Amino acid sequence: MFYAAFFAFTGIQMPYLPAWLEAKGLDARQIGIVLAVPMLLRVVAVPFATRLVDRRFAAKAALTLAAALSAAGYAAMGTASGFLAIAAAYAAISMVYSPVLPLADSYGLRGLNARGLAYGPVRLWGSVAFIFANMAGGVFLAVLGAADLVWVLTAAMAVIVGAALLLPSDATGKAEKKPMAGGLWRSGLFVTVVVGASLIQASHAVMYGFGTLQWSARGLDGSAIGLLWAIGVVAEILLFAVSARVTARIGAIGMILIGALGAMLRWTAMALDPPAALLPVLQCLHALSFGATHLGAMQVLARLAERSGGATAQGDFSALQGVTFAAAMGLSGLLVERFGSYAYLAMSLVAAFGFVIALAGRRAWREVDRA
Repeated sequence: MFYAAFFAFTGIQMPYLPAWLEAKGLDARQIGIVLAVPMLLRVVAVPFATRLVDRRFAAKAALTLAAALSAAGYAAMGTASGFLAIAAAYAAISMVYSPVLPLADSYGLRGLNARGLAYGPVRLWGSVAFIFANMAGGVFLAVLGAADLVWVLTAAMAVIVGAALLLPSDATGKAEKKPMAGGLWRSGLFVTVVVGASLIQASHAVMYGFGTLQWSARGLDGSAIGLLWAIGVVAEILLFAVSARVTARIGAIGMILIGALGAMLRWTAMALDPPAALLPVLQCLHALSFGATHLGAMQVLARLAERSGGATAQGDFSALQGVTFAAAMGLSGLLVERFGSYAYLAMSLVAAFGFVIALAGRRAWREVDRA
């Protein structure tokens, strides 16, 4: 339920917040800055919050408080006007919102591992909600207009608060001694996985920041755009549904490498301004560029959590993703403004760097996997 609520919000916020920013009068460069600056704040907010949880701060209380403050923040941002005011409001929201997903992943992985359950088939319900929210967001965009989308985001965040209140106080059903974090960044496996996966995920910056605007400029309406976003997540769901078998066969690092290859193919094709009929096929590569990369990284982090704080490992990964994605998002605004769709070629290069770095972690993973 919590994953469904969280990703229902994300399914509206991710593709349609840029449309709201444009409706508020921001240009492409300003939109890139607004979307990028809060990601840098994750470097402070996420490690701080996750370390508190690994020192016995209640995960449920942290999730509920963060979601409640985020809902209030979106309501306040709805009344803001002008680049500086909107950027400041979104930055404040990001400070309390950014720890939510790493805390939820740590909480969920701990409970699932205690019950012998796989992560992918549970996490897929978040993706299912993301699909419906994508389509609903397209309808909201067509009916309400971009200027009122912020109020939809506020209501969706309030639903996350309700879902957090329903969580058990302890994911495992019993008190658990949480190990103190330490030594993560001295692990070659951790470094190669989080850096490689972060670069692959950061390569989505042009798509996430400007995909909706570019498709709209090509004449696609809100419903068609929502459907395109949904197609990518359907492919992701199918991978999540069979993730236990696929990951067991390919391996965690293999999943990350396949994710990088899928991203390189996807962004190279997008740079060539493919015909609209090809866009659904390219969106299916989201199963690799995002899904396979995420599943591989989660398997590695879950294993490393046995030696270090689970929330801390998730938090540090999320913080690094914030840095890399912020850099990619800030750059994407400049690239799109100057080069249009050719900006995707830079994203393909970013994914290629992620591939090379993750490849260096294969030997370390084999040693940990045999332990």
